[in-house]
Amino acid sequence: MNRESASVAAPSVEMLGVCKRFGPVRANEDVNLTVTAGHVHGIVGENGAGKSTLMSILYGYYEADQGELRVDGQRRTIASPSDAIKAGVGMVHQHFMLVENLTVVENVMLGAEGGWHLQRGRRQVRDALARLEQDYGLEIDPDARIDELAVGLRQRVEILKALYRGARILILDEPTGVLTPQETAKLFDILGALKQQGVTTLLITHKLREIMTVTDRVSVMRGGRLVADRDTADTSQSELAELMVGRKVLLTLDKAPATPGEDALIVDALSQRDRHGVARVDRVSFCLRRGEILGVAGVSGNGQSELLEVLSGMRPVSSGRFSLPGIQVDADRQTDPARLRSLGLAHVPEDRHRCGMVGSFAAAETAILGHQAQPQFNGHLLSRGRAIRRHCAQLMSSFDVRPPNPLLRSAAFSGGNQQKLILAREMETRPRVLLVGQPTRGVDIGAIEFIHRKLVALRDAGAGILLVSVELEEILSLSDRIVVMFEGRIVGEVAASQADEQLLGLMMANAHTPDSATVRVA
Repeated sequence: MNRESASVAAPSVEMLGVCKRFGPVRANEDVNLTVTAGHVHGIVGENGAGKSTLMSILYGYYEADQGELRVDGQRRTIASPSDAIKAGVGMVHQHFMLVENLTVVENVMLGAEGGWHLQRGRRQVRDALARLEQDYGLEIDPDARIDELAVGLRQRVEILKALYRGARILILDEPTGVLTPQETAKLFDILGALKQQGVTTLLITHKLREIMTVTDRVSVMRGGRLVADRDTADTSQSELAELMVGRKVLLTLDKAPATPGEDALIVDALSQRDRHGVARVDRVSFCLRRGEILGVAGVSGNGQSELLEVLSGMRPVSSGRFSLPGIQVDADRQTDPARLRSLGLAHVPEDRHRCGMVGSFAAAETAILGHQAQPQFNGHLLSRGRAIRRHCAQLMSSFDVRPPNPLLRSAAFSGGNQQKLILAREMETRPRVLLVGQPTRGVDIGAIEFIHRKLVALRDAGAGILLVSVELEEILSLSDRIVVMFEGRIVGEVAASQADEQLLGLMMANAHTPDSATVRVA
């Protein structure tokens, strides 16, 4: 659909005066959103800005407390996802809703079998998939099992499911969070094909560069309100970031070159097998030096998480070894997090809710987890409450944790402030080695800037930092050297100054042809 024909057609989506409250919290307040038919429309905002709630109202997960919803110019009441599907609205979730031991055809027809005659339903789906493949370039093997497909192809199945059910309006929630750059490029090609066929896409993402690349128009939400609408061609990443946060944000990290010192962590042919005997970490070797950040890149699920858990003492070593000054850990000499912590190793886990905090604990208690036995916090019979609260207040001040209330339950803080509290707890011990997993996962853009500066400052103070992140921009921005993991192995190493997203993406898919001048294959 060209721009002229889109301008005379009714908008695909109109949300007029939409309000939604959860108790005293105003998630959406008088939101007016208009989405042009056949456009890719971006929705951006910090965590808690209200964008996901707004899209959940459009897809029928929530009903608005007040306001009007129109689809293709017609007023609609959408009280459930089935109502949304009938109105032509589909949604592809960040975490895919697929049955892994079923085939593509079986997943697409699931819930839309077309009656008791399943073979007839299968034929209908196959015919429909062939048409959709031709129209949108969504090539896929209809008989492949989901658990045999790469992540990008699984996402393609989700899009096919929505299109098969008649979606003309497609909501994508953080669609590139688990994709390689090459898979992201393919997704954007698909969005272009959808646009050519008149499909409207609503794209929720925190990646401003993607907004600038693929959208026609972008709406910015802050504090539950829609604060700006822009044609993408008339805005910039820096303006969008400022609109999201309410202040200027530095999008590029200015850091001096590293000056690496002595070895801080040596990993030699390290392997870790799960209870089924599958190697999650497979003969990994590298050296981390003090005063540098070593980034570990890879598509989620390729052993990065297990590597951090082994090195932090949370999982046992199956074979090989790793060593810090004062300790060597191998299959015969295992260790635990407390011992490693006493030797100067700190760990910020990937999943802060599962491993980094206890939601029901006060912030002051979260601030000493793992350190509670230290004399300044622990008396002969009782913990030293005043000292613990004072310590927490100091951490909150240093890391700008809001609200600065040591007595507030940990679960009551936003995700970004929870993350800053955990980072403060680990980094303020001045560790020799910091293991940090997904440091800015679920964190607002303003807090990302703050966290990145703190990590570089710790590096400059002489710590060796092992950084695991699925965000390639973060890896490239923070790292001095980068290793890439694929199926539990390190498949290459490259200096950050010689890396880019294209190279790392090929390495992440184990599809690169190494140039000895830039990439060292492990």
